[in-house]
Amino acid sequence: MSKLRASCKLLCFVGLTLPLMPLQALFLRLSPSLSRRFPQWYHRQLCRFLGIRVHIEGAAVNDKAVLIVANHTSWLDIPVVSTVTPVSFIAKKEVGTWPFVSSLARLQRTVFVDRERRTSVGDTTAEILNRLRQGDSLVLFPEGTSSDGNRVLPFKTSLFAAAKPSALRAENRKAATSEGATSANHQVVVQTMTIVYTRLCGIPMLRSERPIVSWYGDMDMAPHAWQFLQAGPVDVVVRIGPPVPLDAFMDRKALAKYSEEEIRREHTRILRGLAPEESARPVQRPPEKEEEPAVEGAEAKLRYG
Repeated sequence: MSKLRASCKLLCFVGLTLPLMPLQALFLRLSPSLSRRFPQWYHRQLCRFLGIRVHIEGAAVNDKAVLIVANHTSWLDIPVVSTVTPVSFIAKKEVGTWPFVSSLARLQRTVFVDRERRTSVGDTTAEILNRLRQGDSLVLFPEGTSSDGNRVLPFKTSLFAAAKPSALRAENRKAATSEGATSANHQVVVQTMTIVYTRLCGIPMLRSERPIVSWYGDMDMAPHAWQFLQAGPVDVVVRIGPPVPLDAFMDRKALAKYSEEEIRREHTRILRGLAPEESARPVQRPPEKEEEPAVEGAEAKLRYG
């Protein structure tokens, strides 16, 4: 029966996905609005076919550009997060080379980051800021890899380099100078998103059962997906944090520290069956000041030793 169940789910995935890929490609060319919203509808149908029941706690901002910072457990996180709000993802460059997966990623307007080349970070930063300025919601998985679902891995601050708060503050100051004030459509906010798979077949999931949904380490994707398709329905909790202005963070390290602490705390609370805390820790906005010009040569040695 489990293999029959898996075969039916796989047929539903193929029957739903292949006909809709050309339609999304058409939306990308003709309708930016539909190209943002259509993947959300698709992923909701996909989760229904796969037996993934998504329980959303909190609300995603939909009237501003949002950088969503989330923990990463499985390839299932992609359809799960996409059911919550229209999003695109920030992914490592290697994803763009995976057969079929790369096509789906490009259709959802994924931003690919080359982690090996420092010189590419500037171009990626410009692309991300431009997408945020257009009102997109972008998802970043700052652990750099997926976990076993029992814990949150340390966040890599380098992965936040492509979304520099300092660069956004500089643009906001420029906009404020030219327009008299920073307009609402220039505002970009950060929201944390904690993802925890909690139940299998309606029963609380044991630590030993988490590899059914968690894809990590050296697991191959195809065998893992086939194992998941044979399993029963899965419940997942998605807990969304309150919005915080992106330019409220001094730098990427402050943003990484805040996000990791928020997600790690809520991950533990979900595993223990506890409700979310009333509010997130306040973020101290950095003082607005002009950057000092670089000092080079002998003058630099005199000033800084």
